[in-house]
Amino acid sequence: MKLKYYKDTDSLYIDLSENQSSESKEISEGVVLDYDATGRLVGIDIDNASNKVALEKLTVSSLPGTVETDVA
Repeated sequence: MKLKYYKDTDSLYIDLSENQSSESKEISEGVVLDYDATGRLVGIDIDNASNKVALEKLTVSSLPGTVETDVA
C-alpha cells in the first residue's frame, strides 16, 4: 500500500494494490474508488484532501509488514 499526496492539486491517492485500475466510481464529492478488472478495490483518490483528511500526522500501528518512507 502506498500513500501519495500531490500538493499542486491538493489530492491524496491511496494505492492499495499493484493491479491496474479498470473502473472508477465516485462515492462522494471528490472521493473516487478505483477497481481492477475483477472488481477488487485497488485505489482511493481524494480531491481537496487537506479539507477532508488530517494530513499533518500519519500513525501506523500493528501492520504485519515493513513501513518505508519515500521523501520525494
